[in-house]
Amino acid sequence: MTRELLSEIEDWKLEAKLEDNQRYFYHLDLVSKIERGARSYVVGRKGTGKTAICEFLYHKKEHNKFSQKLTFKNFPFNTLYSLSNNQYNTPNQYITLWKYVIYSSIAKLLITNQNINSEIRSELSKVYEKDIPTSLSSNVSRWTSGNFNLTILGNGLGFTSNKNTENNDTQWIERVDILERLILEYLDNSRYMIIFDELDEDYKDIVVSERYSQYTALLTSLFKAVQDVRSVFKEARYQIFPVIFLRDDIYDMLLDPDKTKWNDLKVNLDWNEHSIKSLLAFRISKAISPNGNILPFSVAWDSLFLKKAVGFGHKQNKRTSIFNYITKSTQLRPRDYVRYLQVAAEETLHNPHWDKISPTTVVDVDKSFSNYLRSELEDEIHGVLPEIKRILDIFSKIRKQTLSIEEFSREFEKSIDSGLIPKRDTEFVLRILFHFSVIGNQPKQKNIKVFRYEKPSANINLKEHIIVHRGLFKALQIL
Repeated sequence: MTRELLSEIEDWKLEAKLEDNQRYFYHLDLVSKIERGARSYVVGRKGTGKTAICEFLYHKKEHNKFSQKLTFKNFPFNTLYSLSNNQYNTPNQYITLWKYVIYSSIAKLLITNQNINSEIRSELSKVYEKDIPTSLSSNVSRWTSGNFNLTILGNGLGFTSNKNTENNDTQWIERVDILERLILEYLDNSRYMIIFDELDEDYKDIVVSERYSQYTALLTSLFKAVQDVRSVFKEARYQIFPVIFLRDDIYDMLLDPDKTKWNDLKVNLDWNEHSIKSLLAFRISKAISPNGNILPFSVAWDSLFLKKAVGFGHKQNKRTSIFNYITKSTQLRPRDYVRYLQVAAEETLHNPHWDKISPTTVVDVDKSFSNYLRSELEDEIHGVLPEIKRILDIFSKIRKQTLSIEEFSREFEKSIDSGLIPKRDTEFVLRILFHFSVIGNQPKQKNIKVFRYEKPSANINLKEHIIVHRGLFKALQIL
């Protein structure tokens, strides 16, 4: 049975879209808050489970629940940038566009709801019959074109615009009011969930480009559009719940005088050792038996790992538990643990006589995990620092776990002088590295380390030494 368990864990997926969500989705309390409309903004780092929650909400089947997932993967963002409403000042010029996208998505869901008036469903079917189910970009272009016809809704239904607009480029703005009035009149008490995912697609080199203001204005408008829609449909009989999933570093970039009010609808997707252990107990239990009971963490963990300590430090003279050893290499993200257990299970299966993961195997696969973590962080940081690979190479040159700000600055300036990286402010780079927990602070108390993934409110202290995250040691050739 144990080798079967190892094979199952070896086949776990890092990509939530490929995972067996019905079997492995871990139901956090915040998911219930999203489902009942108490939260609309889900903010968290890569690898913390945003896509898994998104997939769960979208695919969950209930007779009175209708959902639409709007993914912006490979989306031509220039299409959106061109659809501003000049009646609003920056950064609110895209609020109308986002409301139009939300209302159009709801209108299409009404077509599939048999409880909705058959006449309105028939008329809406005629309006949206040419939409391509798998192409959001094509649909948005069609909805905002001068040829898109909502006047059909006026044939006996009375939902034409009262305004005359000569400019075809802005006719779509008038259609927002038409759809809003139609939805207000015909909406039933079913739950409608519009899910926004993969909004980081245009988050590439934007900090140093002219697209920065457009991108941040677009996302700021989305958050405010969701607030507006929630306000319009605030009566209890309406259950329209748009939900935004966004990386925390992008969320932090957004500026608005009323941003503190967003906290009413916002939830942070953070993890600690306790919640990670609950998640791992759940996943290992499901790997053992899809329909079996959820085992306590210690029982689930011991079914996979030998009950032996791991040696570490100089001459391996220090000892710690396997869980603690793995945890020190992670950033307390579910994806990190999934990857570590994957490679450990794979390595164990190579020996036909092994049926549990040993401390030796855990140490042996540390390098493979370290390379994964470096790659993950490079992908995550690239939008802010395109030269992140070269910056990480600086730590390989220094080859120290703990170093002073001055030591890093000297090597950083050498890399600039040699043309390896563009000229940057050293403090800015250090703050970015700290934000993503590539580095932490090393206070004078040697047993204390300050990393942002453990303390989300922490800021870098430039008067203290910095320490490289342990999970990167092998990938950066740090001794």
